[in-house]
Amino acid sequence: MKFLDQCKIFIRSGNGGAGSVSFRREKFIPNGGPDGGDGGRGGDVWIEAADGLNTLIDYRYQQHFKARTGDHGKGRQMHGANADDIVLRVPVGTEVLDEEGETLIVDLDIAGKRYLLAKGGNGGWGNTRFKGPVNQAPTFALPGQDGEERWLWLRLKLIADAGLLGLPNAGKSTFLAASSSAKPKIADYPFTTLTPNLGVIDLGPEQRFVLADIPGLIEGASEGAGLGTRFLGHVERTKVLIHLVDGTQDDPVKAYKVIRRELEAYAEDLALRPELLAINKVDAMDADARKKLKQKLKRASGQTPYLISGVSGEGVRELLFAALDTIQGRIPLGEDRNDDNDAPAPAAYSPWDS
Repeated sequence: MKFLDQCKIFIRSGNGGAGSVSFRREKFIPNGGPDGGDGGRGGDVWIEAADGLNTLIDYRYQQHFKARTGDHGKGRQMHGANADDIVLRVPVGTEVLDEEGETLIVDLDIAGKRYLLAKGGNGGWGNTRFKGPVNQAPTFALPGQDGEERWLWLRLKLIADAGLLGLPNAGKSTFLAASSSAKPKIADYPFTTLTPNLGVIDLGPEQRFVLADIPGLIEGASEGAGLGTRFLGHVERTKVLIHLVDGTQDDPVKAYKVIRRELEAYAEDLALRPELLAINKVDAMDADARKKLKQKLKRASGQTPYLISGVSGEGVRELLFAALDTIQGRIPLGEDRNDDNDAPAPAAYSPWDS
């Protein structure tokens, strides 16, 4: 299924049905009087967050949604039927914005959450409503109220516990494939991943979290360069960021700073989100190169980076447990690792490994 995380739609609620002008004409009843019924209510337009959906692709091929008009009233005081409502089902995490795409109308962040986007018009009154001692034979009725119409933007922000960040070709897809059952596209060229991927990390009973692989960011992403802000929004709901740096590239420290600048430019609270830094592709580095790069990145970031390899699996499990600790509000036990000892500390996690 093709991934789509943003689309524009047009909605219109139904008009109310018109009231009826009618008089009783039964035999032997010379003064029958008015008996026109009311019109039915027009259909509402609702939006609902539904489980099992992860894309807005359904709204690419149909952008207009119009509810039916209520049935008109009839004689013999028969009221028109109310029109059926329209319910737009969207993935959990979808935001609804106004036509300009700036004002947030509702954030559907919980499964089953519903919101009324457009209320249907009320049905008009029939002439029976207007009879009285002064006007015993009213010859008029009310038309139904018009429905509401508007253009809206739907924007999906994935619901994930952790977000995977890094420059193109940093090895994010390989890391996701090595740590979950997800099967993202993996290749040896930049921008292999063009849409976010989700993977469920299973570390044991009740030790699971959802990891989102965000397509590679480049310098200027916060201003729209490359894939721009379109996919940066997918990490806004995460509790921790896992920042992968390719240890084999020319300047890993610069790569780290580029991503940090883009996070700060995009949203201040996102830049303050807990972050775990990891040097990837260490299977292609010797011990001396690992140690030097680890010290450089520690000075640049203020934290001890993890050494991992998505290909060999080295250090992956330790990093995942540190992410789980952060998500659950605990301090990762690996933060006080000795810089001279690059080996993981299995003793800290042996209760979960069993």
